[in-house]
Amino acid sequence: MKLTWKELNPEYFEKLPEACEDEMDMLDLAFGLTEYSRLGCQVIAAKEIDGIRVRIPSASRNFYVDGHKPK
Repeated sequence: MKLTWKELNPEYFEKLPEACEDEMDMLDLAFGLTEYSRLGCQVIAAKEIDGIRVRIPSASRNFYVDGHKPK
């Protein structure tokens, strides 16, 4: 599993549904978060966010490379 988050510009961040507890827990494991961070898989393309700009982090956490062992 590769955990990749995106930093969204504030005006579009507010248009997305609120992050669920599971997403927040996963974001807790991410590198270099900001207050406008969301998991990339949770940002669904829609007309309401047409024109959104995202910043991809300079690093990500890849659990398979980092030694994560699923239970």
